[in-house]
Amino acid sequence: MQKIKILFAALLLSFSLFAMAAEPAKASLINLNTATVAELSTLSGIGQSKAEAIIEYRKQIGSFKNINELTMVKGIGSATFEKNKDRLTIK
Repeated sequence: MQKIKILFAALLLSFSLFAMAAEPAKASLINLNTATVAELSTLSGIGQSKAEAIIEYRKQIGSFKNINELTMVKGIGSATFEKNKDRLTIK
């Protein structure tokens, strides 16, 4: 009986690990008005220099009013915006 319990526990653990691996990781939202260079750099197509440009834009222009405004930052076009729009917020 003990062997059956151990086997069942092992199977349950294996199934749980498989289910976690099959589920895509949910990336956290990035607040354009508060994000650091490191946080902004997690976005697709955004490296350190573009992240710094976003922060510089924020300093010069003020808070982003909507996420679409990201395309106003030099070097960030609509393709980069489209890849990242689901991860962006201003709240």
